[in-house]
Amino acid sequence: MNNEQEYRLEFFKERGFIRKQCPRCKTWFWTLNPDQTYCNDAPCVEYTFFKESKAPPFTVTEARRVFIEFFAKRGHKPVEPRPVVARWRDDLYLTIASIVDFQPFVTAGIIPPPANPLVVSQPCIRLEDIDNVGKTAGRHLTSFEMAAHHAFNYPDKYIYWKDETVRYAFEFFTTELKIPPEKITYKESWWEGGGNAGPSFEVTVDGLELATLVFMKYKVEDGSYTEIPLKIVDTGYGVERIAWYSQRTPTAFHAIYRELLDKVMKMLGVESPRENILYTIGQYASRVDPENLESLEEFYKGVSQATGTPIEDVKEILDKLERAFAITDHTRTLALMLADGIVPSNSGEGYLARLVIRRALRSLIILNPDTSLADIIKLQIDYWRNDFPKLKENSEYIIYVTQLEEKRFRELLRRGETIVSRLISKYKGKTAIPLNDLIVIYDSHGIPPDIVKEKAERMGVKVEIPINFYSLVASRHSRAPLKKEEYKIPENITKEIKDLPTTKMLFHEDPYIKEFEAKVLKVINGEYLILDKTAFYPEGGGQLADEGYVEVNGNRIRVVDVQKIGDVIIHKLEKTHFTIKEGLKVKGVIDWERRYRLMKHHTATHVILGAARKVLGHHVWQAGAEKTVEKGRLDITHYESLSEDEIERIEREANKIVFQGLDVKTGFMRRDIAEEKYGLILYQGGVPPGPHIRVVEIPGWDVEACFGTHLKNTREIGLIKIINVERIQDGVVRLEYVAGEAALEYLQKLMRELNNIAKKIGASIITLPSRVESLLEELSEYKKRMSMFKRAYMKLLVNNLILSREKVDNINVIVSILDNLDYKDLSDVVKSINDKLKEDNVIILFSKIPNRIIYVAAVSKSLADKGLTAITIHNNLVKHIKGRGGGKKDYIQGVTRAEPNIDEIKAIISDTIKHK
Repeated sequence: MNNEQEYRLEFFKERGFIRKQCPRCKTWFWTLNPDQTYCNDAPCVEYTFFKESKAPPFTVTEARRVFIEFFAKRGHKPVEPRPVVARWRDDLYLTIASIVDFQPFVTAGIIPPPANPLVVSQPCIRLEDIDNVGKTAGRHLTSFEMAAHHAFNYPDKYIYWKDETVRYAFEFFTTELKIPPEKITYKESWWEGGGNAGPSFEVTVDGLELATLVFMKYKVEDGSYTEIPLKIVDTGYGVERIAWYSQRTPTAFHAIYRELLDKVMKMLGVESPRENILYTIGQYASRVDPENLESLEEFYKGVSQATGTPIEDVKEILDKLERAFAITDHTRTLALMLADGIVPSNSGEGYLARLVIRRALRSLIILNPDTSLADIIKLQIDYWRNDFPKLKENSEYIIYVTQLEEKRFRELLRRGETIVSRLISKYKGKTAIPLNDLIVIYDSHGIPPDIVKEKAERMGVKVEIPINFYSLVASRHSRAPLKKEEYKIPENITKEIKDLPTTKMLFHEDPYIKEFEAKVLKVINGEYLILDKTAFYPEGGGQLADEGYVEVNGNRIRVVDVQKIGDVIIHKLEKTHFTIKEGLKVKGVIDWERRYRLMKHHTATHVILGAARKVLGHHVWQAGAEKTVEKGRLDITHYESLSEDEIERIEREANKIVFQGLDVKTGFMRRDIAEEKYGLILYQGGVPPGPHIRVVEIPGWDVEACFGTHLKNTREIGLIKIINVERIQDGVVRLEYVAGEAALEYLQKLMRELNNIAKKIGASIITLPSRVESLLEELSEYKKRMSMFKRAYMKLLVNNLILSREKVDNINVIVSILDNLDYKDLSDVVKSINDKLKEDNVIILFSKIPNRIIYVAAVSKSLADKGLTAITIHNNLVKHIKGRGGGKKDYIQGVTRAEPNIDEIKAIISDTIKHK
């Protein structure tokens, strides 16, 4: 698709640009400089802007402002950036570019853009190059701002296209950054992403790419390109790179973070090299390929020779600098992620946040283990508080979660030796741990690969850590898994309904409708019924399908399931001999009591979610939900288990909304209008398709895009009772609750159980607490007495066992069957016998407990050292006693269901001793 004619612009012709090919990267480019040889981009050329830039020095804040003002003056409406968490996408976790703000609905022509043309500065996060951060002087960052102007050209509405876009870039760079025209290079390129593609230009100056200008005009499907009617100007200007270029600092980190970088390096104990070394590092970094070891070695050698510094010193300086730069970059990224409500976990966007924090922590611990990452996060919040207000608004959450994750990681490292030994024990005898296994170890346990390598190589197992290890991990987790729609309806049935009209959904028009009349459009196999309209709610959004019956000519047929395929609703019928013909009128009757309970649990789910966000914080997002007749279930994102106080507060807040009797508003809205009014909180339950979404709002409490059926007023819920709360996975807490009649049934059942308990202990419900306290005190006293009796019994038992000993070749043999002793008791008996006798002993003790017999086989250490081990004795006994067990050379414990024969066991032991 890289057609030369795509890049021949009237603007180039007017200005006298000439087309050349870079001899190094073979890229074609446009320039006003007839003497220019290379494409003006790293790594083909070194950075020269350190000396040649005449731009006024812009901070990041100023660069953003100048860009937005420039395009605002030229008819572009400034729009607010979106979060760094792509809540409006179900295929992507993070906002990786400004065009993501408008995918898929605007770019597909489903809804209009918020303005046309527009300008935005979008904070973005990309982790696929995370290992390169710090190695290229700032060419790679995990978080950055993509300033962009976008234009959406419809068939009936032209805004602007290639010529105007390239002119804007030329004007911006020559007027605002004072770049001489002959230094601006337009590299021809091709862009693809999000199912779209088009030609593009990369704008490079003095070795630094400052912008990319993309012209989206194709849809990509199965490797083929189809021109689309909507032509989109998609640009991306690097705000941080503009600041770097204008300030002429040795690295981008010095330009972005300025005095903050000095503070971080001081905290980490990293000294800044001399200025001439820093600038040399910055200059030579432009040519380095950070994923190529040979290129890195050339980089070290070049800096060494240019500065007269020994190469080993250069490596040490650069290692510390790279780690300090990465920590500075990663902490800003983490702060932005947490500010937008990510909860670190082992899946989804939470996994990516944990990846960033743990990579930063690993470097921090290597540089200065006494430094707290949370303290650096505090500096980031203070430094960026005006640029990103959410950092200040959510600072308490950001700092707390950082401290919590730091504590967990440091604890993981303390336990790392044991964990790694267990994980890599299966590789004993093998030459190496495969890369995929190394990634799985990190994925599952969070153990840094260098720790695995150190331990494995002590065991003689080789580990090769690729230089881009964390980038490989990030790339595996950067996109959400594709959600394949699974239907309960057989595929052959779905094919038969594809041409049917949309079913009119009466349950949305009036969720309280109980009966309706409709026309039969199709009947398949006498089992699947499609009507022109229905009040039966199809399964979806975590809500079960309605049940009930349809009536035809006085015959009732049960509806046992309802499913929605596209816009057609299918009723599954109970098998019957009665035939329903197409075109007939039928009466539908839903099981109202069942539906009403489902409506209560569904509305209660919205109420509970609002309560959880109020009590726990705005990081709470729905991670799953289910509404059944018996109860409701809501999974929420949260960083730790809930306390009893938090559970009670959530329940109390939820019931306040029930008792207030707030109206529940429902209705369809155009997606862009709903987003503008309510924000992305709409997508708590996922991102529904289409230009219009159904919005369910409890004013001032909760608002969501939701397809389900709901009550008209929260008072109809009656009561919400939380019945169970558990942490089901890292970062996700599950709440289960009952509402309305189900709550009453639960409370009545609870009262019955309490009454039964009270009766059994001679109390009433009122006196139950005091009676339980009294019983607990009595139990405690009995336990003390039992402990005293047990000590006396054990002492007597040991003495009797010693008296029962028999001698075989001067070795004491003790075999006995006991009752109701556990493994610890048996172990204590063995220890006491060995301590008292201080001779060579072989001890076999059995204990009868309910449903089985446990046993221990022990020998004194002196015997084990001479070769008569508990393992040997156990191996000889195991067939006779039909047991199984394991342990050490002087102690085995096991279990059997066979009644042991003491005389036979003594004979086996005697034979073993005599043949040792």
